[in-house]
Amino acid sequence: MTNHDPIAARLAALKTTPTPALKTQWRELFATEPPPFNRRYLESRLAYRIQELAYGGLKPETIRRLEKLGEELDGGDKKKRSIRFDRDRPIIGTRLLRDWQGVEHVVTVTKDGFEWQGRPYKSLSAIARAITGTRWNGWTFFGLKNHRGHR
Repeated sequence: MTNHDPIAARLAALKTTPTPALKTQWRELFATEPPPFNRRYLESRLAYRIQELAYGGLKPETIRRLEKLGEELDGGDKKKRSIRFDRDRPIIGTRLLRDWQGVEHVVTVTKDGFEWQGRPYKSLSAIARAITGTRWNGWTFFGLKNHRGHR
């Protein structure tokens, strides 16, 4: 990338773009309503999409490899692919980020719940309580509910 790379400048600008403007970009780039996830999620997905549109997406061989890996996991059973045990729960491996009093906290979604600081938790609310010392709705604390309380 050169010093005058418009893509690099656009990516750098995401950090200082107001959230409503990020949501407008989401609508333009994805042609869907933005998800009610936290700002970091919007920034990272927008950054990926901007680069994907500018430089191209995954190579066909990469897509085939990912499909093959998926088939190894589910045995090629298309019914298993459509099952989501909790439609509102982020997919396994998702990292949730939250700054609290100047400290960044990273929670990973696991098969059985969540992991924070190397410890398993059954709920996000338990993690939010451990972080803040007060009762919180974990979904709200980690930005997984929109302003109307829906996930």
